[in-house]
Amino acid sequence: MIPIKRLDHFVLNVVSVEDTAAFYARVLGFEIDRSREGRLSLRQGDIRINLQDEDHAPPQRAGTPTPGALDFCYEIQGGLEDAVAHLEAEGIRIEKGPVTRNGSKGPMTSVYFRDPDQNLVELSVYP
Repeated sequence: MIPIKRLDHFVLNVVSVEDTAAFYARVLGFEIDRSREGRLSLRQGDIRINLQDEDHAPPQRAGTPTPGALDFCYEIQGGLEDAVAHLEAEGIRIEKGPVTRNGSKGPMTSVYFRDPDQNLVELSVYP
């Protein structure tokens, strides 16, 4: 067994790194980080998301890098009502929720929406 401490980062395959970076910065408050190699990543706290499109892809990558193929969840601080109000103010359509789901720490309340590449993004709060 290999004891995992935490998820360090993940890679989003996207159609446009610039458009996706702008969306995540505007809607979820991520900071945009431009590396020396010209790659873009997003940061918020200890979360890092590397962005890659056909023009910004390293030699080691997923076997079938496909934009819009992910479904992931962020636990947020504060109330879900404030998050929903912010999403609506940004013109983001809530696809589902609030609904009760089971997360890594047990029952949570979630809302779902899509990013520019149609990845399913879940925002959740625990009681």
